[in-house]
Amino acid sequence: MALAYGFVKARIVSPPVLKATRRQHETQYHQHFGVLVDGAQWDVAVNVGTNDDDDLLKYKLVYDFRHPVIQTLGQTSAGSHPLTGTAALPAIDFIRSDILSTTGNWRNSDVMDGSEFPEPAASLYRLLLRAQQHQSDVYVFGRFYAEGNGIHDTHMNQGSTGSFIHRPGDDSNDHNDIWQDGCLLADLGEPEWAAYFAAFNKQLVPTDDLGNPLPNAQPI
Repeated sequence: MALAYGFVKARIVSPPVLKATRRQHETQYHQHFGVLVDGAQWDVAVNVGTNDDDDLLKYKLVYDFRHPVIQTLGQTSAGSHPLTGTAALPAIDFIRSDILSTTGNWRNSDVMDGSEFPEPAASLYRLLLRAQQHQSDVYVFGRFYAEGNGIHDTHMNQGSTGSFIHRPGDDSNDHNDIWQDGCLLADLGEPEWAAYFAAFNKQLVPTDDLGNPLPNAQPI
């Protein structure tokens, strides 16, 4: 069974704040900010890196994003848009769609140290603050919170190993899946949009129809 996936179209109502979440082997960092969705304030958590130099992010921060999907998204209404089970754009799949075709090379994130200076946290903060100040529409793709109002997993959501392996009929874990990748897009009022894409170094591609790494898969 697929996890609850989709996107929200909204405007930022509280400035981004860098927060740390301790995992078993690392600390992950997110830019958290608030958006107004269907009359309620939602929390958005955008991954920006870890303190583990063996599991950093690959990321793309694109200020001249061009893709036909922005026409589709621009015509959607503000609010939440479930896409669970959708196997085509506007659901996002880094491997099975051409969403990344004109976005250039992946960059390596810095090792996060708890400050807001490492990349991509610093640049994403400036982008989000600009979007808030200009009341720009932002589009956040990811998985909806199981409890409360929010969206997270704004990174590639396939190709992980270990406890993230997707086993048919087992929905007890935060597993891989296809057409569930996360990202952030911002309509800044220019001819092109800005876009942020991310994947962990330990996530491997290509993947099978469940989103699990194929034999001999490599980091993105």
